[in-house]
Amino acid sequence: MLVLFETAAGYAIFKVLDEKKLQEVDSLWKEFQTPEKANKIVKLKHFEKFQDTTEALAAATALVEGKIGKSLKKVLKKVVAKEAHEQLAISDAKLGGVIKDKLNLSCVHNTAIAELMRGIRNQMESLITGLPPREISAMSLGLAHSLSRYKLKFSPDKVDTMIVQAISLLDDLDKELNNYIMRCREWYGWHFPEIGKIITDNLAYCKSVKKIGVRTNVATTDLSDILPEEVEGEVKTAAEISMGTEVSEEDIGNILHLCDQVIEISEYRAQLYDYLKNRMMAIAPNLTIMVGELVGARLIAHAGSLLNLAKHPASTVQILGAEKALFRALKTKKDTPKYGLIYHASLVGQTTPKNKGKISRMLAAKASLAIRYDALGEDTNTDLGVESRAKLEVRLRHLEEKGIRRISGTGKAMAKTEKYQHKSEVKTYDPSGDSTLPSVSKKRKLEEEEEPTEVKVKKMKKERMPEEAVEEEEEEEEEAAAEAEEPPKKKKKKEKKHEPAEEEEPAAVEETSEKKKKKKKKKAKEEEDE
Repeated sequence: MLVLFETAAGYAIFKVLDEKKLQEVDSLWKEFQTPEKANKIVKLKHFEKFQDTTEALAAATALVEGKIGKSLKKVLKKVVAKEAHEQLAISDAKLGGVIKDKLNLSCVHNTAIAELMRGIRNQMESLITGLPPREISAMSLGLAHSLSRYKLKFSPDKVDTMIVQAISLLDDLDKELNNYIMRCREWYGWHFPEIGKIITDNLAYCKSVKKIGVRTNVATTDLSDILPEEVEGEVKTAAEISMGTEVSEEDIGNILHLCDQVIEISEYRAQLYDYLKNRMMAIAPNLTIMVGELVGARLIAHAGSLLNLAKHPASTVQILGAEKALFRALKTKKDTPKYGLIYHASLVGQTTPKNKGKISRMLAAKASLAIRYDALGEDTNTDLGVESRAKLEVRLRHLEEKGIRRISGTGKAMAKTEKYQHKSEVKTYDPSGDSTLPSVSKKRKLEEEEEPTEVKVKKMKKERMPEEAVEEEEEEEEEAAAEAEEPPKKKKKKEKKHEPAEEEEPAAVEETSEKKKKKKKKKAKEEEDE
């Protein structure tokens, strides 16, 4: 049996001297404890050394991918083909299948072969003669570095750490510029406060202050290369009637030095932004087309690298940057945020507030695909990004026009409105609202109507004969006495209080009836006396 053993220095072919030992798998490691024992088991038959690291890398990559390299094919044809009846022990079963198909050699791979390979690797320096240990270790280190670089597909154009540093520096520069400009405006404002409201652009303000210096120099200073004519005229007129205080030359010198710093930092920021734009188009072109340079760079910086960002799902990309709000919402059991850093993308910004959540979700889904294509794809074209952005724009237009689409069919008939016809209405005055007195209940009205009828009956009695009147008076007195003996019936309390005017009326009626009775009694007595 022959053994194919791969090393960093080259290919080695060993001849197994005692195949019976291979059957004892558990005790095979004991045969490789010392170089003497190892030489009794296997013997070096042929060693094919690599010429340089490039050849070693090509052979190693071919083995990793399960292919036969040129050097391996040469060795197998040269040595193994002579002993075609012998079996070839290999460490990779996939490689054995390829060798069997192309060279028609019988290959073996099992646990005993794996243990044999481990023993040969342990005593490699003693079994392979002609190679010093230092050379083997140096070649192993060089091949390991080359192979790692190949596996990672290392390219200087794909270094995303530059983007992380650039976007962080850009944010820091923006903060420093804001602080410097605010300090410059406040400082020079003591001397010439009116210019701050006239010139709103920060860079133009600093350039103007640097050129003017002291306020009295405005009349002789030409600002046409910095400001428009109208603004320049306003500055010159404001300088003549300025309310600012006088400052010394030393103060103006420090202010001008600060203006120089602001101008330099602004120029460097513009240069850094161009550099970041170019790096983003080189590293993540599809992501740049989807969300823009700044948002894409911030997403990469937040995730740590482009590869880490590619591992995130679309839902994580959508809320990346809003972790604090997310965990606060989960803690308080409220609605989770709909977007994070992706909110600043142009597609999300141009939508209505109602559709921002939908667009951010769709943009995150397409952006995650673009990120994976940029990080793991071999091509560097921007077809995927352009196509995805076009689809999103169509979807956005569809959402925006959803409420104002043309109505057809039954909906069109329902949407028809009647013709406008002017109808004049003559309104009459209702006097019922003039009275402020409370309305009288029906029960009260009926009682008031019954009382005058009783008065009329009594008037009729007066007209009767005096004899009949006396008899009737006697009968009435008896009835009154009988009523006095009977207990009076309780009357229900009325819910509504009557007005004082209404209470006085029945009392007046009772007084008039008593007077009439007294007069009748007097008349009756006079008739008896006669």
